[in-house]
Amino acid sequence: MPEGHTIHRVAQQFTDTFVGQRLRVSSPQGRFADGAALLDGHTPVSARAHGKHLFLTFDHDLILNVHLGMYGAWTLGGDETFTAASSLGAPRKIGEQEIARGHDDGDSYSGPPEPRPTTRVRLVTEHGWADLVGASVCRVQTPAEMAGTVAAMGPDPLGDEPGVEDFLHQCSSTRTAIGTVLMDQSRVAGIGNIYRAEGLFRARIDPYRPANEVDETTLRSLWDDEVFLMQLGVEHGRIITTAPEHRPGVDLAEAWPEHAYYVYQRQGMSCRVCASDSIVVSSMAARKLYRCTVCQR
Repeated sequence: MPEGHTIHRVAQQFTDTFVGQRLRVSSPQGRFADGAALLDGHTPVSARAHGKHLFLTFDHDLILNVHLGMYGAWTLGGDETFTAASSLGAPRKIGEQEIARGHDDGDSYSGPPEPRPTTRVRLVTEHGWADLVGASVCRVQTPAEMAGTVAAMGPDPLGDEPGVEDFLHQCSSTRTAIGTVLMDQSRVAGIGNIYRAEGLFRARIDPYRPANEVDETTLRSLWDDEVFLMQLGVEHGRIITTAPEHRPGVDLAEAWPEHAYYVYQRQGMSCRVCASDSIVVSSMAARKLYRCTVCQR
């Protein structure tokens, strides 16, 4: 499932390419035909993300709300002025990666290609297009409905408002394992399996430790580090969590995928920090959990 930094990148790219331009909105697949009819011909005025939800607000106060889920993805293209990446989202066969492309191949842009049969939503402007497939949520909302969706989620490490105090409250009020809390979108919005595993490793926290037993100083450090890592993800379009000293001679731009992580999908390998063969995989909250049994005692 794409993590929160990917949705913030979608919001950034939609701001750059679609906000302020009249959109033709359709549903080639047909499942979103009624919603598309409500938005067709209107102009987006803002694009924002909270956690793993995208909100594209139009000039008549209706909002396109999308959650990509496990298999959703946006595909984009356009003329030489359209600088968005060509693919954002899932599925990913080899990890977190984004396909970058400035514009469609060829000498001239003649409009979007034929849509795939699974295209839920197509957005088209004079200069480019975006197709959505596989999303778990695709709906039109009112401002009040959007506010309700956001209110049901926890603080977003990439949000405009500092969320650390809310995060501390979420942790202090439960004996649920901290590894489960981080994946609960009603407590923390946007952190997925990679940021969960890597953030807890960097903080040297046992994922099974009750959240209310983790001291406040450690929780603040964990939150700040998740903010830092996710901001890097927004900037570079992929998740890289290793510090330079743990990938000597490998620049950040060259770190993915071999040198990108400490524990995620590295079970059975030597830990980059303690050098023990101590990285294991188990299950928590119906997701795979990666940790170092030495560094995270």
